[in-house]
Amino acid sequence: MPNFDKFDIAILKCLQEDARATNVEIAEKVNLSPSPCLRRIRNLERSGIIRGYTADIDRKEVGLGLTVFVEFKVVHHSRENSEAQQKALLAIPEIVSCFLISGTADFLAEVVVEDLAAYERLLTETLLTLPNVSDIRSNFAIRSIKTHGPLKLPEGK
Repeated sequence: MPNFDKFDIAILKCLQEDARATNVEIAEKVNLSPSPCLRRIRNLERSGIIRGYTADIDRKEVGLGLTVFVEFKVVHHSRENSEAQQKALLAIPEIVSCFLISGTADFLAEVVVEDLAAYERLLTETLLTLPNVSDIRSNFAIRSIKTHGPLKLPEGK
């Protein structure tokens, strides 16, 4: 784990709450002056701890009313097949998150589409044609309870 102190953790918590907060606002909240606060933020960005800043868009409000969790089982486990599968999954814009997992499946993808008809098209035209896939199982979200929650960060030193 990186060498965080209480100021780094406080900055990260502030940014999780409001990524649009100004440096001055963050500095005030974490009891630093603006210059060292900005330096710490830039260091967190350069180190890759802060990967970027995004807008949290309401899926339903933009017409994306269906979330599907799709499990993929692949045949012939090898590094090459896994890399090919990962590359293929990364190329599908409807997949908003994807994980290599243990258990009965090999990959778990979160798919966001307009509706059931859109998912059927994606399934038949794209997902079922992926390399090395032996089984696909779809789990449909009924309702979102919590998405994009903040990470529970460790206490700083």
